[in-house]
Amino acid sequence: MDKYYSYTDFLKAVGHYQHANESEKLLNDIYLDLFLNRMQRLQRIEQLKDLIDNALDERNEEAFYKYTKELSELQETHEMEETQESVM
Repeated sequence: MDKYYSYTDFLKAVGHYQHANESEKLLNDIYLDLFLNRMQRLQRIEQLKDLIDNALDERNEEAFYKYTKELSELQETHEMEETQESVM
């Protein structure tokens, strides 16, 4: 689902387009994809927190470990994104 865009790939694509409008459209598509992926990840993080709370309330150890593992992975991805954004 996540697409990987590098600056080099963008420059290659821009070089293939003859018109500035097409280049702008590509850049907008990249930003939109990144934004939507980020929003989806943040929403899933909040959902997992609720699921973890419910698992604790119900003393469901299996669900607790399952959801905390997924939450940990998503938070690592989110932190890596924030680190990359601060570098740019």
